[in-house]
Amino acid sequence: MNDHPVGSFYDQSAQREWERLERHRVEFLVTQRALLEHLTAANLQIADIGGGPGRYTIFLAGLGHHLTLVDLSQVEIRIALEQAERAGIAIGQTLQANALDLSSLPEAHFDAVLILGPLYHLQEEAERCQAVSQAMRILKPGGILFAAFITIFAPFRDYAATDPDTVFIERVEWLKMLQDGRNFGEGFPGAFFSHPDRLISFMEGCGLETIKMIGVEGVVAAHEEKINLLQGKVLDFWVELNYRLGEDPACWGAANHLLYIGQKPADKNA
Repeated sequence: MNDHPVGSFYDQSAQREWERLERHRVEFLVTQRALLEHLTAANLQIADIGGGPGRYTIFLAGLGHHLTLVDLSQVEIRIALEQAERAGIAIGQTLQANALDLSSLPEAHFDAVLILGPLYHLQEEAERCQAVSQAMRILKPGGILFAAFITIFAPFRDYAATDPDTVFIERVEWLKMLQDGRNFGEGFPGAFFSHPDRLISFMEGCGLETIKMIGVEGVVAAHEEKINLLQGKVLDFWVELNYRLGEDPACWGAANHLLYIGQKPADKNA
């Protein structure tokens, strides 16, 4: 049994987490588009921290990169291995560990690090900075870090569509969350929602050099039903459109997820 509340949550919802990116194809495809743009070399060493059931691990391993998948949930790691085997793809290494402690991974070893989940579940700024610092430690100088955040507006948008009465009934707590980003409920343990205006300065304060930030849903957050049915060139057009629109800071608050892309400064002594 997983004794970490976040690990336990994902143990219980592991299959749903694998299926989530089928329901949110734009998030998945726009993130893939960003990975392809910034990971152009072959045979890269990549760590997927908090990679869950391995959607991005499997995608990148399928391109020939060497992947290390790290997650709190052993059930999600098992699903990742099963799905990779089904796809005929080998994951280089898996590790059950916390994003706050990556001491079992070698320093300055990885060409790229993904943290596309852990920062959703760290309510203290010091812990979020610790997670980024742990990722930076294992990243080579000049390496690329991809970090995902959920926007402060996302839960309001979701509840507006599904359960607006609850926001009114619990309005004191909801308005407080709008100020500090901390989720007060138990359905998504330790959740933290981020304001777009504060993310770049936060990540640069952790030592990164910003490349770009993208609102990965572009303009289609909560409006994906027909997009999910698209195929071929029409789908490709919408992915490219939302990738381009998602780079516009004016669209960041309209997205549910933000993808920050930054670079670890090169070693000046090299």
